[in-house]
Amino acid sequence: MASIFSRIATGEIPCYKVAENDQYLAFLDINPIAKGHTLVIPKHEVDYIFDLDDKELAGLHLFAKKIAQAQKKAFPCQRIGMAVLGMEVPHAHIHLIPMQKESDMLFSNPKLSLTPEEFTETANKIREQL
Repeated sequence: MASIFSRIATGEIPCYKVAENDQYLAFLDINPIAKGHTLVIPKHEVDYIFDLDDKELAGLHLFAKKIAQAQKKAFPCQRIGMAVLGMEVPHAHIHLIPMQKESDMLFSNPKLSLTPEEFTETANKIREQL
């Protein structure tokens, strides 16, 4: 069975899309630890990020860089933190998280509870900066 991220990439499951091209998709994390917390995935399902071939891995990071630059403009912060955990969903992905301090990147932090309208507004703010 396809991962939840593959099902999001094909449109079977809706998401708050930030950007996409033929190979990659960026969408808001539905359990964010910060406003603007975005996931970047290859549309091609691969469980472990370091199993991507070199070209696809480089492309994923270059796509993520564009998203991070837009996030920083949309949500003024010290940095956009990047994390690759890969334990919770068997589909390679990068977390991009606006942060003011290192502790903002702790995944044990309480998750934000955003309304559908807040998610839509957040995705729009990032998209406007692309």
